[in-house]
Amino acid sequence: MSASAGPVIVVEDDDAVRNALKFALELEGLDVRVYPGAVEVLAESDWPARGCLVVDYYMAGMNGVELVDQLRERRVELPAILITAKANNAMRTSAAWSGFRQVLEKPLEDGSLLDGIRSALSPTG
Repeated sequence: MSASAGPVIVVEDDDAVRNALKFALELEGLDVRVYPGAVEVLAESDWPARGCLVVDYYMAGMNGVELVDQLRERRVELPAILITAKANNAMRTSAAWSGFRQVLEKPLEDGSLLDGIRSALSPTG
């Protein structure tokens, strides 16, 4: 995937999961930026024109849906994928209303995250 596709921005509060995602996605040739939580993401002022958000649902301070809602208010319109240890119907519904492309459950072992990221970063995505 070319650099013009933009970075994958991973927001995950678990150090081990965040580092594993960064490592795995970089092995796939992707440009990856990682953040440990919503506060750090909301402090960011240098948003790319293209890219993809991968956001954990359960985080301290606010959940992943609330974070993306705040980013949308700031006109950050990058495609987003929600990851969670435990999804339920209410979460899936609120994620859909907030424009998430997918809700994926951990462990992320079947390739669906990478497929979703590639789709989001494609020129037609």
